[in-house]
Amino acid sequence: MQETNNSRVNQRIATISAHLNPPSFSHMEGSSGLGRADCRAKGGLTGFKVAILGAAGGIGQPLSLLMKMNPLVSVLHLYDVVNTPGVTADISHMDTGAVVRGFLGQQQLEEALTGMDLVIIPAGVPRKPGMTRDDLFNINAGIVKTLCEGIAKCCPKAIVNLISNPVNSTVPIAAEVFKKAGTFDPNRLLGVTMLDVVRANTFVAEVMGLDPREVDVPVIGGHAGVTILPLLSQVKPPCSFTQKEIEYLTNRIQNGGTEVVEAKAGAGSATLSMAYAAVQFADACLRGLRGDADIVRCAFVASHVTELPFFASKVRLGRCGVEEIYPLGPLNEYERVSLEKAKKELETSIEKGVAFVKK
Repeated sequence: MQETNNSRVNQRIATISAHLNPPSFSHMEGSSGLGRADCRAKGGLTGFKVAILGAAGGIGQPLSLLMKMNPLVSVLHLYDVVNTPGVTADISHMDTGAVVRGFLGQQQLEEALTGMDLVIIPAGVPRKPGMTRDDLFNINAGIVKTLCEGIAKCCPKAIVNLISNPVNSTVPIAAEVFKKAGTFDPNRLLGVTMLDVVRANTFVAEVMGLDPREVDVPVIGGHAGVTILPLLSQVKPPCSFTQKEIEYLTNRIQNGGTEVVEAKAGAGSATLSMAYAAVQFADACLRGLRGDADIVRCAFVASHVTELPFFASKVRLGRCGVEEIYPLGPLNEYERVSLEKAKKELETSIEKGVAFVKK
């Protein structure tokens, strides 16, 4: 009897170890013969399977923390090329339903991706003082290409939320990788521009003396500098701005990332607010997958609302990702002029991404 009890205890311990640790850093899994696929916590039986690629980074860690708190997540896979064991162990101690599993290094990328419903990609190097998003291109472009090749092979039907900058170029890179693999579905690839919306809501609320949770500012275009275009004429609740306020708000929203980079003085970029915004967007995608109605967010997607192949605007999310892309609506003169400037720069960034894969 004692031997049977000991066996059960050992099996339970092995089960816990199995979902925490990939084979490369688990000393218990080999002895138990139990694979992570067999591991289930009671809270992890329903919901969606989510992978975070770049989970140990500045955005990835708070993003992983917040996704572990999401009741729609049943399985949370954390992947990175370094430090995943520690992040996984730490986050796995949270008493929420999602089962957390860690994956370390390129050799475990495919295992991390297999069977996922949603893949969130914050991987890459962050901006430093004096860097533009284009300065990040050569490093992050290669990282995104490799990760998307894994997605195309292991979970081609997953919704992909791409955070890695420069988003104006990395989304076209991802699209080209998926096209090469024959798996491209424009409705399932979304560049995350939610931080621009979060900032716009916050800054407008400050100026107007409103609760930011009750403010909704559509932000269109792209996700860098002048390509970020807040439509202040379409703010809800309706607000009236002076020209000086419009220029101040537009400039601050466009340069919000630089504001944080300079304030951190070399110690990082907008990681915490980005993680918050990414989780807001991921939650909207999961609710869409669940079948909730009227889930509308701004995102950078393959689009026909302008002559450009990719553009950020309001989209309705559903079971297949993007179910509807809304027109831009009426623009005032300031917004029309700004849109032309945004499109010119955005076109160059898109072409740069496409060329990277085709070269």
